[in-house]
Amino acid sequence: MREWEAQQYLTKLLRYYNISAAILKDWQQRVHKMRITTRGRYAVTAMLDLSLHSTQQPVPLSHIADRQSISLSYLEQLFCRLRKSGLVKSVRGPGGGYLLGPCDNKISISQIIDAVGEGVDTTVCGGKGNCNAGEICLTHLLWDELGKEIHKFLSDISLADLGARQETQSIFQRQLKQSLNWQQQHSAFH
Repeated sequence: MREWEAQQYLTKLLRYYNISAAILKDWQQRVHKMRITTRGRYAVTAMLDLSLHSTQQPVPLSHIADRQSISLSYLEQLFCRLRKSGLVKSVRGPGGGYLLGPCDNKISISQIIDAVGEGVDTTVCGGKGNCNAGEICLTHLLWDELGKEIHKFLSDISLADLGARQETQSIFQRQLKQSLNWQQQHSAFH
C-alpha cells in the first residue's frame, strides 16, 4: 500500500469514528511518526529478494546484501531471528545460504516484521496505557485499534502476493539486469 493510500484508509477510519479536528491533528503527527523501522523494512526487503531468487538453490546473504545495499552483518542479525521463527532455513557449506521456510507461499509481511522484533504500534505509550500522566489517554483505544488494523492489513499480504505484483517483477528484472551487467564487467577485468 502506498503512503497516500494508507493515509486515505486512516482518514476513512477517523471519519467512521467521527473524530474531531484536534484529534485529527494529533493523528497527523502520529502518522508522521508511524514508520516501520529500518529493521522491519530491511527484513521484508531481504525476504522478498530471497523469495524471488531462490528456486531450489540456497541464496547467500552476501548476494542479498549486494543487490539490496544492506549491510551483510545487519542481514546476518535479521536472518538469525527469521531462522529462529522458522521463516527461513539455513544451508551450511559450499553453495550454502538461505531458503524460505516450509510454508513459503503463506508467509505474511506481518510475520516477517514480528519475527525481527518489530511491531506496529501507533500509541504514544507503546501500548502500555500510561499515556496521560500514568493513565490511559482519551484516544488510546483508537490508536491501539489503528495499530491492530495496520497489522491485520500486513497479515493479509503474503510474500508470494507481493512477489507476484507487476511492479515488484519490474523492479526485480531491473535489478537482475544490473547484477548481470556488473558480473560481466567484473569478469572482464579478471
